[in-house]
Amino acid sequence: MSIQLSKRMKDYEAGIFQVLNEKKDEAEKKGRKIYNLSVGTPDFKPAKHIMDAVTAAASKPENYKYALVDIPELIAAVQERYRKRYQVVLEKNEIMSVYGSQEGITHICMTLCDLGDVVLVPNPGYPIFGIGPSLAGADIVTYDLTEDNHYLPDLDGIDEALLKRARCMIVSYPLNPVCKTAPDDFYERLIPWAIKHNIVIIHDNAYSDIIYDGRIGRSILRVPDAKKIAVEFYSLSKSFNYTGARVSFLVGNSEIVAAFKRFRSQIDYGTYLPVQYGAVAALTGPDQMVKDQCAEYQKRRDALCGGLRRIGWPVEDSEGTMFAWAKIPDGYTDDVAFVMELVEKSGVLCTPGSSFGTLGAGHVRFALTLPVETISEAVEAIRRSGMIRREC
Repeated sequence: MSIQLSKRMKDYEAGIFQVLNEKKDEAEKKGRKIYNLSVGTPDFKPAKHIMDAVTAAASKPENYKYALVDIPELIAAVQERYRKRYQVVLEKNEIMSVYGSQEGITHICMTLCDLGDVVLVPNPGYPIFGIGPSLAGADIVTYDLTEDNHYLPDLDGIDEALLKRARCMIVSYPLNPVCKTAPDDFYERLIPWAIKHNIVIIHDNAYSDIIYDGRIGRSILRVPDAKKIAVEFYSLSKSFNYTGARVSFLVGNSEIVAAFKRFRSQIDYGTYLPVQYGAVAALTGPDQMVKDQCAEYQKRRDALCGGLRRIGWPVEDSEGTMFAWAKIPDGYTDDVAFVMELVEKSGVLCTPGSSFGTLGAGHVRFALTLPVETISEAVEAIRRSGMIRREC
């Protein structure tokens, strides 16, 4: 019997991370030490008070029922976090939890888009930004992020006819993979522009707590009138190493939040209660761990970016996220081929930039997920590989 798959499955071939993992396994079988800087999974532990809250809640039988809704303590914790951290006042009807930002971004266009509506997504950008809207039947149109424009979208350069079809625009700073931040005045221009064109802004704010050199991560909701047109995803995965628990929040425009709650009630029964209690502990607990962790990520960034510059690879410092973004060295033209050769000759595994969009071609992304000492070893392994020309 022949199983007929849907046509959409043609768009979902083996992901780059699966391919890279196979390459890693192959190299390890040959006895090579691998420095895996490809996948952005935090290597830090959750704080003890967060794990204790989960453990205590998990010991109570009544917490194994369907949650159905967010507990009041969780909504209050998000309100307090946004008030203290971002100076943003959120009403209760402007907050909901989702099963991680990836899931949220995957589904939110189901509530906003009809077949053929346009969603504007960044190029380069995180792959789910395009995959999610495509599942809703939207037409994905990319906006270019280039070094010449400081990796910001050229709002005035987007075709007016296209803007009339656009239902939403996905924006994210600090942006994975290019590791750039956006100045406050960008958001102050974006919100009036979005209101003028009636385009919903979906802001992925996953990395505002991992930002370097004295920069301050912001919420888009600080901008006047932002709640009229914008929603924001705020995740506990990277800030609090709560990754596997899968907790994020959609906050902002109350009409969109209400619609998304209604949609998700058809496919979900709420976040496991012990996970909610752990999230409360994270959001209301001491913030020093988050700051200390950011400082450690910056040390790793310095070890990687500064170390690569010292051996002749001119890599710019990451401004934020737990990644670094680099043009492939002189003498190379294909980022995928470069990544494969790099792991063969040095044991260092990174991600080809072309997996993040056409404008990612010719770049690679490193994850800052190893200690400083190990990253320094990885840099030395790259130097010994002979792949970097000093004159570059």
